[in-house]
Amino acid sequence: MTPRLGLGLAALGRPAYIALDRDRDLGPFSSRSVDEMRARAHAMLDAAWARGVRYVDAARSYGLAEQFLGEWLAQHPPHRGELTIGSKWGYRYVADWQRDVDVHEVKDHSLGHFETQWPETLAALGGAPDIYLIHSVTPDSPALGDAALLDRLRALAANGVRVGISTSGPRQGDVLDAARTLEDTPFSAVQATVNVLEPSVALALQRAHDEGWIVVAKEVFANGRLASTPTGEPSTPWGTALAQATSLTPEAAALGWVLAQPYIDVALSGAVTEQQLEANLAAVALTPDQLEATHPLAVDPADYWAARSALTWG
Repeated sequence: MTPRLGLGLAALGRPAYIALDRDRDLGPFSSRSVDEMRARAHAMLDAAWARGVRYVDAARSYGLAEQFLGEWLAQHPPHRGELTIGSKWGYRYVADWQRDVDVHEVKDHSLGHFETQWPETLAALGGAPDIYLIHSVTPDSPALGDAALLDRLRALAANGVRVGISTSGPRQGDVLDAARTLEDTPFSAVQATVNVLEPSVALALQRAHDEGWIVVAKEVFANGRLASTPTGEPSTPWGTALAQATSLTPEAAALGWVLAQPYIDVALSGAVTEQQLEANLAAVALTPDQLEATHPLAVDPADYWAARSALTWG
């Protein structure tokens, strides 16, 4: 088992998500009612718990992920003390359980939005998360310069909640360094997109880890671009190149790359089936030779994020 693996609920809390092969994994969109997604989320939480996973990640914008998790916790009160629960604020889910809409989530990093979403998180989870992150801080976010918001986050941290940021986009490292070096920074946790194709934030993550931050890796499979088809073949040329470089499946190699990075405390699995979870738990860190063979696969961050932006909600 991989003790550093966490279960991310981004793909389990809402019917549409930016990932390849969603219909293969969940069936047609018509089979993703609230009740059906709740049942799947609870089944995956059961499976993850039984296999030793003790980190769970949610967000206000992940549809009903916090609610599904809170309901599951209420059914299993003894589990809470053994879990680390991370969640995020800063986006609002607006798709109303639909797929074919222009906007699925709306970003707002204002103090007012925090004051709205923090009570919503408490109500949904039935209590405070252990870690609470500003969701997807980018250079244009006002959050790191909002003195009133930062003071509110310092107060939250003083009350025992670990406060942090999640990052996205080609300048993740710049944002993380800015958050880390703020005077009297309230932040001590980060969730970043880091994978074999997009390792550009690695040095900034190492600096944060060295200072005692909790570092969580998200999108380790590049939204399905480092995955396999139902027949076992890589689903993209990136996956093919990764499999050839390591002699592993794309998924095992992608997660193995992340597990080999010493600055990462938790790698999130976005599994939506027990088979996917089992495969993720079986992954092991790549050897030094395998890591060296993957170095040429890194792409320019701007190109990586442009390709991600082109993905559709499936």
